[in-house]
Amino acid sequence: MLRLQAPLAERYVDAPPEELATRIAAAKDALGPRLFILGHHYQRDEVMRWADARGDSFRLSVIAQEHPEAEYIVFCGVHFMAESADILTGPDQKVILPDLNAGCSMADMADLDSVEEAWEALATVIDVEHLVPITYMNSSAALKAFVGRHGGAVCTSSNARAVLEWAFRATSDGGAGGDRVLFFPDQHLGRNTGLAMGYGHDDMLVWDPRHELGGLTDARIKEATFLLWKGHCSVHQRFRPEHVEAFRRDYPGGIVVAHPECSHEVCDIADQVGSTDFIIRAVEAAPEGAVIGVGTEIHLVQRLDHETPGKTVVSLDPLICPCSTMFRIDAPHLCWTLEQLVEGRVVNRITVDEDTAADAKVALDRMLTIT
Repeated sequence: MLRLQAPLAERYVDAPPEELATRIAAAKDALGPRLFILGHHYQRDEVMRWADARGDSFRLSVIAQEHPEAEYIVFCGVHFMAESADILTGPDQKVILPDLNAGCSMADMADLDSVEEAWEALATVIDVEHLVPITYMNSSAALKAFVGRHGGAVCTSSNARAVLEWAFRATSDGGAGGDRVLFFPDQHLGRNTGLAMGYGHDDMLVWDPRHELGGLTDARIKEATFLLWKGHCSVHQRFRPEHVEAFRRDYPGGIVVAHPECSHEVCDIADQVGSTDFIIRAVEAAPEGAVIGVGTEIHLVQRLDHETPGKTVVSLDPLICPCSTMFRIDAPHLCWTLEQLVEGRVVNRITVDEDTAADAKVALDRMLTIT
């Protein structure tokens, strides 16, 4: 998805880190309680140091909702996160993304047109009244709204199992009563969760939106329980089984913790698998002196290593690949955003139209009711 962020002036781009820090601090002091800064776990340290709250995408949106006194919510994350914050916060609050080009490659792999086309195509093969759409939090507000309109729910990596169990549970028992699910945009989270629930690989098919009928046949679709969108996280898909094997050779007795956006081949041989918050708790719970190999974004891995000096936390991928879109948020962009606010100019405001927000909130509220 194309987003346009104008280049910053030289006084931001060329400013040394110490000067930027001084200016950010001054702007933050000037704005006072009117400002609340959210920092996603994958952010750079130069940004995270200014966060009033840090966490994963949905938790940060909930935290923003809990601070109605803040006029400006500066979300140091990516576009879909800021959309969720706008949906949940009050009409007088303004959600701001410091760099409009901070998107999410996974979220961009499933757009509304493609999902609507898939739904229409599936309706020619199966009864979509019993097909439950589930979208991962890492998706646009438009897709969350689609899910809300079609009886589905949003999920996070923490509650994906509970949401999928709800999808298959009978309506008389408070479930959606589905025969199958369309899960997007991340195939790996859907697959890993389904396998953990006891389903097999034969129950799952990958829907490729670039091909007619997702590249599948009528017969195969009718036999499937999980239709998994062909999408992935550009960071987590880098981790491979050979990375786990190399870590175990280098650190006998080490602990391997993987995010469920990693491939099943990696999750299957990891010691523990869980969300970003799960990974943080796993590191905290590890014994003193432990070496933990983590399959997730490098900024969080390095922060965990720094904040747990009695343990060694390393990335499973020796090439150390950051989230390139999350990486766009930096000190110059944060400084520019705050100084513009001090001068009375709201830049990069993220808004979701009322109809889309209402339908998306239905899907988000379903998730909260389920979990």
